[in-house]
Amino acid sequence: MPSTSPTPPWNVHRLPRADGRVFLITGGNAGIGYFAAEQLSATGATVVLGSRDPGKARAAGDSIRARVAGARVRAVRLDLADLSSLRTAVESLGVAHLDAVVHNAGVALDDPPRTETVHGHELMFGTNHLGHFALTHWLMPLLSAAPAARVVTMGSFAAKSERLDLDDLQSRADYRPKRTYGRSKLAQMYFGVELDRRLRAAGSTVRSVVVHPGGALDSLTPSRPPVQVRNTGARLRAAPAALLVQGKDAGAWPAVRAVLDPAVDGGQLWGPRVFGLRGLPRREPLWPQLADSGVAARLWDASCDLTGTAPGPDRRQAPPHGA
Repeated sequence: MPSTSPTPPWNVHRLPRADGRVFLITGGNAGIGYFAAEQLSATGATVVLGSRDPGKARAAGDSIRARVAGARVRAVRLDLADLSSLRTAVESLGVAHLDAVVHNAGVALDDPPRTETVHGHELMFGTNHLGHFALTHWLMPLLSAAPAARVVTMGSFAAKSERLDLDDLQSRADYRPKRTYGRSKLAQMYFGVELDRRLRAAGSTVRSVVVHPGGALDSLTPSRPPVQVRNTGARLRAAPAALLVQGKDAGAWPAVRAVLDPAVDGGQLWGPRVFGLRGLPRREPLWPQLADSGVAARLWDASCDLTGTAPGPDRRQAPPHGA
């Protein structure tokens, strides 16, 4: 009887080839999104950077090409705060299929006042959650055309201690920026889990995975001028923190594994190995609040109402409100 060789352990520095595949990364011009793009470009895949700023996207693409020989990287203008622009953005991809999308882009506001999108949605909730929710709707035909596509949603460790207020999703009654940010990321994570439930129920081959980067600091991140610049002083000041957290290059590892590793399955949560804050990517138990399918279903219905879309295979919905 022939022996079977064991599957080699996942190596973040020696990724499997992905020639012929196409990956879209929202917010791929900076931070974790940039490093996910750089790492995925080394696999031979075509990587598309979704960005609001064409200049920053060009700089990110140039940086990746300077470090990855033969990198196939390009950009598409993508503004998640403007729901009415998303269909056009998806059409501009110009591809027959999409093997993965990494929902990475996000807005974080540190101080009041409360800000709204052009559609009247609170900016962080509207961009981080509703924008990705609607984008997934428009991407679904391309994802369904791939053999086994992945929707990878980048959550946040900041969401772990939060709970959604389904009666105040837009933080109109009580707006506190850090909490609103955490809840917007929690909403994204609920969406990622619920999306996988619905895809499976529909018999789709697309899978949805939720990841988070742990603690990822700019001061621990390698320099990639002009995309990311870290001076010696910042590096030295941040050195003690490296015992607990990591740079954004390592923060990208769970997302990259979720895109590439066939052992990763839909409905799972992946994050850093050490206390969920740093280290190699590993599967972790789904957080208790994310297992609440009742909350997820109510959030889904509210998101459909707010965006005029419903992500799923073979759906045809009205355009987003305000389109």
